[in-house]
Amino acid sequence: MGLRKRRQTAAAPAPHRAHAIELHGVQRRYGRGRTAVHALRGIDLTLPHGSFTAVMGPSGCGKSTFLQCAAGLDRPTTGTVKLGGTDITGMSENKLTALRRARLGFVFQSFNLLPSLTVEQNVLLPMRLAGARPDRHRAHEVLAQVGLRDQARRRPGELSGGQQQRVAIARALVTRPDVVFADEPTGALDTNTAAEVLTLLRQAVDALGATVVMVTHDPVAASYADRVLFLADGAIADRLLRSPAHEIAERMGRLTARSPALAGAWAAEGTR
Repeated sequence: MGLRKRRQTAAAPAPHRAHAIELHGVQRRYGRGRTAVHALRGIDLTLPHGSFTAVMGPSGCGKSTFLQCAAGLDRPTTGTVKLGGTDITGMSENKLTALRRARLGFVFQSFNLLPSLTVEQNVLLPMRLAGARPDRHRAHEVLAQVGLRDQARRRPGELSGGQQQRVAIARALVTRPDVVFADEPTGALDTNTAAEVLTLLRQAVDALGATVVMVTHDPVAASYADRVLFLADGAIADRLLRSPAHEIAERMGRLTARSPALAGAWAAEGTR
């Protein structure tokens, strides 16, 4: 009888867990009338927890607007955005700020470290901003995960660009966020250093269960992701699952070949 009960318990379905990110009918328009700019045109997307998504496309295709709307940094003109099942579309600015500080992490191309603070203090900054007690043990834990435990007392100016970006990744992970948004995180790095940073983001997903959304123009960077979304004219034009860099580049080439203007924008993006 007891064994039967245990079997029934084991066979019970797992409780439903909301997606990490959901966008439904998201449009973003700037201005009105004939001069209006349609940055996003009806984005429908769900991303599961523990996934790594790369977002690609030429300049002006809507990548930055997509990231800003998904992260609650900008509001869609129409449609809804949910983070971990929480509808953030109509949230007040105060609540959005609190949510971003507690549940989201950010990694930027320019690192955005405060030069007057030590590495440890930079990593602890999200906790302070969220009103939580700074946890030095947690800071040292994430610094160890990115290979910088022995650099905790240094200042950003004493580190290489790759080390600074690793500090930024540690800072993004310190609050155990639901989602990490990375905007061109390897754009200012050389090839070898970029590979180290991308490996850390990949490990954050595989080993820590993090959810990462990365905007990039680089097919090599995108090859680290589970899925690649291609944006064109504010819409999702294509998708790929876990693909090598050459296949991603070929797919992007086929998309841009459909439009001379799109091809020009993609070429300009690649020269940055």
